[in-house]
Amino acid sequence: MAVAVVSGLTYSYPGASRPALDAVSLTVEQGELIVVLGPSSSGKSTLLRALAGLVPHFYGGRFAGSVEVGGRDTRRTRPAELAGTVACLFQDPESQVVMGRVLGEVAFGLENLGVPPSEIAPRALAALAVVGAGHLSDRPTDQLSGGELQRVCLASTLALEPRVLLFDEPTSQLDPEVAHDLLDLALALAAERGIAVVCSEQRTARLLPYAGRVLFLDEGRLRLDAPRAEALAWLATNEPAYLPGASLGEPTRRVPGDVLCSVRDACYGYPAGPAKAAVAHASLELRRGEVVALVGPNGSGKSTLAKLAAGLLEPATGVVSRAGRASYLSQDPGRYLARDQVEDEVALGVGGDRRRARVALAAVGLEADGNRHPRDLSSGERERLAVAAVFVTEPDVLILDEPTRGVDPVRKRQLADLIRAGAVRATLVVTHDEDLVRGVADRVLRMERGALVAEG
Repeated sequence: MAVAVVSGLTYSYPGASRPALDAVSLTVEQGELIVVLGPSSSGKSTLLRALAGLVPHFYGGRFAGSVEVGGRDTRRTRPAELAGTVACLFQDPESQVVMGRVLGEVAFGLENLGVPPSEIAPRALAALAVVGAGHLSDRPTDQLSGGELQRVCLASTLALEPRVLLFDEPTSQLDPEVAHDLLDLALALAAERGIAVVCSEQRTARLLPYAGRVLFLDEGRLRLDAPRAEALAWLATNEPAYLPGASLGEPTRRVPGDVLCSVRDACYGYPAGPAKAAVAHASLELRRGEVVALVGPNGSGKSTLAKLAAGLLEPATGVVSRAGRASYLSQDPGRYLARDQVEDEVALGVGGDRRRARVALAAVGLEADGNRHPRDLSSGERERLAVAAVFVTEPDVLILDEPTRGVDPVRKRQLADLIRAGAVRATLVVTHDEDLVRGVADRVLRMERGALVAEG
C-alpha cells in the first residue's frame, strides 16, 4: 500500500536559477526502506522536505505537480498537520532542537500531538533507550556532542510513531557501532511496524546493504529508481564512486618532521557539565607532514581535545603548545558563516585576498559559486565552503572536525587529496568516517570516556 505518492514534482527555491527538483515521480510503499543517493545539491534534501510538506509551505518558491502523504495533498495540508504521519531527522540536528534538556526535547513533539500526559515521559524514555541515549535524559541539549545530539533528534522522531520516517544523512556524526544500530533499527521498523523509511546518505557502505530500493538524483532529476541488486549494477557502470568500498586513495606515509602541536597531560571539564571530565590526562603530538586521525565513540571527548589542540579551549591542568598558526574546522561550520557571499567568506581569513579565495574554492569544486550566498548552498556545499575557508589560511596546524559531513563520494576524494597534500603542516582529523581514515591517516588515535586509549 502506498503511503506517499510524488507526481511530476518540479520545485524551485526562491530566486534559484534552476529547479531543485525537475519532473520527479515516485511512490513510497508501506514498509519500504529507500536509499536516496546523489551529489551535493542534487535535490535529495529537497525531496525529503517535499515529503514532509516543508516544500513549499516553509521554504516558499515555485511548486508544480503534487505530493500526497498518507492520502493528503501537501499543497493543502500544513506540515504541522502531517506531524503524526511523517517524522524527519535532517542533516543539521542542531537546527531542530528547541528545548533545554534532552527529555523535554523528546517529549516536545508528543505534547504537540496531544498525547495523554501520562504516556509522554514513558514514550520519550523508551525512544531514548532505543537509540542508546537513555543516559542523556537529564543532560542540557547545548552540552551534547554532535553525535549525541543526532541520537536525541532521532529519538524525537521515533517517539512520534509515524507512518513515514525521513532521514537526511542520519549517520554523518555517529560512530560506527551506533550507526549500525540505527540502521538495524530502521530496518526493523520497516519490517515490523510497516513504517516506510526514506533515507538520504553519502556513506553508502553503511546504508546500501539495508536498502530495498535505491534512488539516484542528479541536478534535480531522478536518474535511477530500482531495487538494490539492479541499482548496484547501475552504479558500477554509471557512478562507481558511490559503490561500497570505493577507495579514497592511500596515506602519503611521509617521514614526520618537527612537532608543531603538543598536548601534555591535559584535562578539561565543561562548566555545569557532567562530573566526569570531557578530557582526562590526554597527551598527543602532531608533527609536520603527518595526518593523524582521532576516532572513538560519540561523546568520548574527541572534539574537546581537538579544541584544546587548536587553542579554542584552555586546559584546566596540563600544557598545550603550538609552533605557528592553527586553523580549526568546526563540526557544524554553517553556524559560523559571517559574509553574504561565498568568495567573501573564504577571503575573510586572508585579509580579503580574492585571488587566494578563488584558488581555494576551485580546490573544493565551488569555483562557480563565488557570488552565491552561503545560506543558499546545500549542507555538503557549506561543508566544502568551510573547508576552503580553513585551507586558504595555509596554517601550520590544521584541525578538521568531521570534515566529510554531507560531502558526496566524488568530492570526498578531492578532500582526501587536499588533506594528503599537506607536506608543510600537521593535520588532525576528527572523524567517524572509516573510509577517510583509511585514505589519509598516517597514524590513528582512539578516545574513550575522555582518555586516549590506543594508537595504531
